[in-house]
Amino acid sequence: MLTPETISSAANPLLKDVRRAVARGSLTAQGWCVAETFHLLEEALRSPCVVKTVLAAESKRAAVEAFGRRLAGVKVALLPDALFDSISATETSQGVMALVQPREWKFEQLLPGKPLVVVLDGIQDPGNAGTIARAAEAFGGTGILYLKGAVSPHNPKTLRASAGSLFRVPFLHGVANATALATLRQNGVKLFAAMPAAATKPAESLAATDLTGRCALIVGSEAHGVSVEWRSAATAVSIPTVGVESLNAAMAAAILLYEARRQRLLRP
Repeated sequence: MLTPETISSAANPLLKDVRRAVARGSLTAQGWCVAETFHLLEEALRSPCVVKTVLAAESKRAAVEAFGRRLAGVKVALLPDALFDSISATETSQGVMALVQPREWKFEQLLPGKPLVVVLDGIQDPGNAGTIARAAEAFGGTGILYLKGAVSPHNPKTLRASAGSLFRVPFLHGVANATALATLRQNGVKLFAAMPAAATKPAESLAATDLTGRCALIVGSEAHGVSVEWRSAATAVSIPTVGVESLNAAMAAAILLYEARRQRLLRP
């Protein structure tokens, strides 16, 4: 049986810390990420990550208690529904959030075997960043680099859009361009930059691009695309389209990852 505590004050230090993390799109002061929804709680418990605390609206007590022994050793706190809604990162709250200690990854863990790394160059939208992480896991991506200036993978919205993939896929964030470029080159990783078909720099068609080797796919920001530094270091690749010049960043990343996966299944 769970024995949850009750938090009823909006001035509670833990709740204030959660509010700040949600507002900033960052980790809490203790270094925990805010994973809201029952799905993310389930995914966190299934992952190697450590769930430190579960906060739930009082009306969701029975649903939380249904997790039973899986929450053994996890602090569980119940809040009045209105108080929970005040710290929620979602417009329509499910009434539960887990505070999760994320895994710490090293660069070499993103580069096993024949790596397929996704590099997020200036991606600002947390929905895109999370969806790209989901696509990376679905299509065999070995890791994700959130470069300095890109949205944090610890942003609650990014985590939610990843649907739990960020609990499993190796990633680094806040990595400087020079560090990322040097490390990828030292490890023999070929760089491919996603470019719109109408780009001034000639680009290879995706169908003609060999993605079966050690490679990294660079996806640029929603507003400006891949930065000059990465464009100059990478082979430009375009996705053939009809009627439109460019695609949403997450859609483009998913198509590139799918094509890499398809090629690798045909030529392992």
